[in-house]
Amino acid sequence: MVTTEIAEKIERLEEKYAAMGQNLSSYLDGLLYADYLTYWDYIQLDVLLNLQHPRTPIPDENIFIIYHQITELYFKLSLQAIEQICHAPVLSAEIFKTQLKRINNYFRNLINSFEIMVDGMDKEQFLQFRMALLPASGFQSGQFRMIEICSTSLLNLVYEPQRPAVENLELKEKLNNIYWRTGATELATGKKTLTLRQFELKYMNSFLQLATRYEDCNMQHRYKQLTAAEQQEVLPLLKEYDLNINVRWPLMHYKSAVRYLHKRPEDIAATGGTNWQQYLPPKNKRIVFFPELWTEEEIENWGKMAMGE
Repeated sequence: MVTTEIAEKIERLEEKYAAMGQNLSSYLDGLLYADYLTYWDYIQLDVLLNLQHPRTPIPDENIFIIYHQITELYFKLSLQAIEQICHAPVLSAEIFKTQLKRINNYFRNLINSFEIMVDGMDKEQFLQFRMALLPASGFQSGQFRMIEICSTSLLNLVYEPQRPAVENLELKEKLNNIYWRTGATELATGKKTLTLRQFELKYMNSFLQLATRYEDCNMQHRYKQLTAAEQQEVLPLLKEYDLNINVRWPLMHYKSAVRYLHKRPEDIAATGGTNWQQYLPPKNKRIVFFPELWTEEEIENWGKMAMGE
């Protein structure tokens, strides 16, 4: 028996498909013969569990791969949330807070889960399999660089002493002076590592397009468009965002690098040859997305206090 409710829904479906020049009956036939959806098909579980391809037979390499894959999925979710803030047709404090809470939760989970990397792998196994990964490096996470570019004025991603020289230059020149380009240089010569050359070849054009798209609608820019009252609502979450990405997250990487790689730089270089001893500590690079939210003393001590507290 067709109830009034079902009849109304069928009528609405007919209107929907008619508007697209489609025949509802054909779609109902498809629904009739289609299999029921399963959990494993919906999340592509078989594909997901076969995305790990270790380069060695060493068991703990799987931990290393899976953790980095999880990290990239969290970055993808973060970029989706950033997009909803930066390209909201009508921005409000509520939209800002909702998406910031999501991003902070993503990074909080990442930061808290880093023990999987710090204590969750056997050190000797890591030092064995890492040699098979050269010149690949976590430095080459394009999505993390995208989060940075979407978060703030590109000038804030240039080392502070270099900013006066590039402040009035084109966006491309600012990008050419972005801080991380000095993070993958050879310790002995200061030349670009293969890690950096690979990364630039793959991503620099995309980064320029992204920087252009977000130049006037990045997170910092959108925050400034809020009213004074709305800014006060958003302020605590935005400061947490700044600390999570620019202090807490790199500190976790530094802790892991010290655990697995810390000897004299010439004895054990990081995977890919990055000069991580200088590059990873937040107090050294002192990158801040929203400098207007912090006091001079806080910026001066950026990353020096444990976990940014």
